[in-house]
Amino acid sequence: MRLSFLEPLYKQPGPFASVYLDTSRDAAIEDPDAAVQRRWRRLRGALMSEGADRDSITAVAGTVGSDTDVPGTHGQAVFTAHGHLALLDELPAPPARDTAHFGTLPDTMPLIVQHAPGIPYLAVHVHYGGRHSTDATGTVRIEAEVGTWPLTKVTPGHRLDEEIPVADWTRAAREVGRELEGHARRIDVETVVVAGDVWARGILVHRLPAALRPHVTTVQGAGESAPGRALLEHRLESLFEGRLAAHDRALLDAFLTERARDGASAEGLAPAVSALQRGRVKALFLNNHPESPFRLWAGPEPGQLALAEQELRSYGIHEVSEERADSALARALVGTRAELVVVPEQKLWLSEGVGVLLRYADTPSRA
Repeated sequence: MRLSFLEPLYKQPGPFASVYLDTSRDAAIEDPDAAVQRRWRRLRGALMSEGADRDSITAVAGTVGSDTDVPGTHGQAVFTAHGHLALLDELPAPPARDTAHFGTLPDTMPLIVQHAPGIPYLAVHVHYGGRHSTDATGTVRIEAEVGTWPLTKVTPGHRLDEEIPVADWTRAAREVGRELEGHARRIDVETVVVAGDVWARGILVHRLPAALRPHVTTVQGAGESAPGRALLEHRLESLFEGRLAAHDRALLDAFLTERARDGASAEGLAPAVSALQRGRVKALFLNNHPESPFRLWAGPEPGQLALAEQELRSYGIHEVSEERADSALARALVGTRAELVVVPEQKLWLSEGVGVLLRYADTPSRA
């Protein structure tokens, strides 16, 4: 996963207030907006206890709960600095728990994890309930959406919605397919998910351009998609659970290959930190442990991180602070333009939850 979406945040000076809040508008709650504000008030106390300035707290207060147009379960990630909003992002799922932190570095790893797996996809729902014949009356309706999973849950992708007479469906399906290919190509789609009437969708699938057909997965049923939510959301949830994006799978395969031959890879926090200090990391692999106890020392620059305070001071760095390891790692990844792959522990256990694929292997020294 590329982390370029965080570059604007790290270009701003800290300290930062980082807030993760469940902002779901549950119909079962009598006054959901009041519930959001109650949760925020609890977090405000946490920020004050960590020394957050009043202006930064005010900036958060003016932002939390502003996503009233986002339906269903979701959350917000809010980052402020020096009284200004630094970054606001909608979370596809509510955070495991509401949290607030004030410190030198923004707490970005929970946000990064919610962007995973980042699969570019095309979802298509073919609506038809009539007689399976092209001389039938009525229309075939096509709903389609291109997006990146799971962000499309809260940030809708480009939509296509067309109705075509059944009598014209065999001919028109080819034109629809070409239109879908154009949208899919723009985001380098790796999966095409098609649901709906078996007869009508079969005609579409067989007339899709050759470049799309190998990526097609058909699913039974579809379920009703709530307005403003991802098309085929529940089917996509099941299909993509535990899956990595193709780009991340390729990085993971490269890591496993290098590890098997003791090549350009390493595991554990200390080797990862050493490689990041020297800008050698191509991709970092992380088992997501939100409550990880590991801490690192960090200086003002992305590559200035270490396991011990004295190491940084020995380099002549005077402004140092102790930080959560994941916060320091995230800043280093963004600053060195390395990538991050979140790997479920059951898929690959990593020593101390961390592994790195290096840009190049160490060159053996000659005697």
